[in-house]
Amino acid sequence: MEMNASKIGLPHCSSAEIFPSNKLSGYNPPPRRSRGVTPRGSVKVEAKKGEWLPGLPSPTYLNGSLPGDNGFDPLGLAENPEDLRWFVQAELVNSRWAMLGVAGMLLPEILTKIGIINVPNWHDAATVEYFASSSTLFVIEFILFHYVEIRRWQDIKNPGSVNQDPIFKSYSLPPNEVGYPGGIFNPLNFSPSVEAKEKELANGRLAMLAFLGFLVQYNLTGKGPFENLLQHLSDPWHNTIIQTLSR
Repeated sequence: MEMNASKIGLPHCSSAEIFPSNKLSGYNPPPRRSRGVTPRGSVKVEAKKGEWLPGLPSPTYLNGSLPGDNGFDPLGLAENPEDLRWFVQAELVNSRWAMLGVAGMLLPEILTKIGIINVPNWHDAATVEYFASSSTLFVIEFILFHYVEIRRWQDIKNPGSVNQDPIFKSYSLPPNEVGYPGGIFNPLNFSPSVEAKEKELANGRLAMLAFLGFLVQYNLTGKGPFENLLQHLSDPWHNTIIQTLSR
């Protein structure tokens, strides 16, 4: 049976009158919790610029301002500013030679394996007869390298002092940063940006390690790097450095 409030004499009251807002003004409902997935906290340890190991303080003279500077100098070899300037250029040049050397050791072997060319492996290069004897080539190489390295040393000591060609006076290099000569040495006109310098040094350091690895591989196996790679891929569980050393 339905009952009407007016028929039984009850006053008609709205919900606002029964529960006035001033009575509930001090009540704050709890916030609704999301039904979504609650993200979990994570801790990330990351080396800052100038830190080769997170949390390990870097030397004061390696403040991250140099390209590729991660504060790695455990022996303190670069504490002297003059030595540091020389080491920067030495690493840059050796990185470039290492990249050329690794490419010269790896690419001819790959191209020979796939039948494009037919040349000896890098460790047999000294046994090949060239247009001159090995002693003659050594003398020529020594003279050329001596000239180039002396000029490079002069540029490090006095930047810009060797931009003018001493023989052909009409040839000169534009003003440049030491180690980045530009001009004919930069035919594609790449800009020596900070990012480019970082990448060059990173690849150069990797190439120096790769060059050392190629030497160790050959002394252990008597084979080139590409042949070693193919042998490893043919049986990855048994053709490894561990099995090679245990023989």
